[in-house]
Amino acid sequence: MEILFISERPVERISAADAGKLPDDGFLWLDATHDEVAADVPAWRAAVERLTGVLLHDLHVSDALNLRHPSYFDSTQDYELVVFRKLALTRESEGDAGAQAAAEAEIRRKIPPALTKLATQPVSFLLTDRVLVTVHGAPGHTIAQARKRLLDYQPKPGASHTGRPPASPRELMLRLLNAMVDQYLELRQPLTTQIDRWQRALLNPRRPFSDWVALLDARIELRKLDLLCEEQRDALQELRDHFVDTWQEGDNSRARDLQLVRINDVMEHVARVLNHARRLELSIESAVQIHFSAMAHRTSEIMRTLTVLTALFMPLTLITGIFGMNFIDMPLLKNPEGFWITMGMMGVTVTVALLVFRRKRFLEDRVAGGQERGQ
Repeated sequence: MEILFISERPVERISAADAGKLPDDGFLWLDATHDEVAADVPAWRAAVERLTGVLLHDLHVSDALNLRHPSYFDSTQDYELVVFRKLALTRESEGDAGAQAAAEAEIRRKIPPALTKLATQPVSFLLTDRVLVTVHGAPGHTIAQARKRLLDYQPKPGASHTGRPPASPRELMLRLLNAMVDQYLELRQPLTTQIDRWQRALLNPRRPFSDWVALLDARIELRKLDLLCEEQRDALQELRDHFVDTWQEGDNSRARDLQLVRINDVMEHVARVLNHARRLELSIESAVQIHFSAMAHRTSEIMRTLTVLTALFMPLTLITGIFGMNFIDMPLLKNPEGFWITMGMMGVTVTVALLVFRRKRFLEDRVAGGQERGQ
């Protein structure tokens, strides 16, 4: 378990023995992985109680270790618990057997690479007044990056506050949540590109679309992302309401405003991901509808061509059928010019039929029709 002491001075990595000798102008960040906690749950729980003075509830410890737990918020008189599902990047899921199995299952389903990145894992935040406890999958790229930035921070006289350490456990948690949500925003472009590629394939008249299983899997994954964002938004909404309800009159108003701004920013990012997922779902449904409309239009064109050909050959078939009757005496049978007269009648019949079809626009050229509509 990593223990950081965060204050206006350079951030320090400390041991559990030194945690009780720290000044009051900072707070602690206790960071552990699921494997570390699951290896010895009582020892980890006792260490958290020793450093925070708070005894964690059994159900909350179980929630922190549940790899399938949805995003949610809960609170007690002593601490708050936030479970937030983040993207499980490939390098983060290498040590997670459950995530590996899920990744293999996605490969078997032949989901495009952009959609396989939607695998998620939970990150649990246990929040007290002076301590933030995080439990996540190994190695935790987002958590590791945030920890490295804090350890590399060096205050400079006269410099701006850009990159300064967080002033409270709540601010640190909101920063981490914001970084996790931004990972979803980075997937918008590859997801949009993949959907656009499918749309072009669906509307390609020269090559029939056959990747229906992948398209269905994509729609399922986008629906999961939709539900995931709704759960995240609900959890953040409850967290914001809890912040507002627990503020006291003596609290720093500027710090409260900054917390509200940060949590509203995180919620706005979640809303953007949610809206984008819904737009992609609508794009897939619209592309499928357009595909079947185009197929119906092509079928209609083929049927119209066959109908016209049938209508042209019907009178010719009638004429040949009449002259094929086995009567002894029939007009034109013994006439030397009978064959050519019959052929002329058939040609005149076809010409008249073509003129009638053209007048009724049954044979309207599609290219010419498209030009007229464009004008």
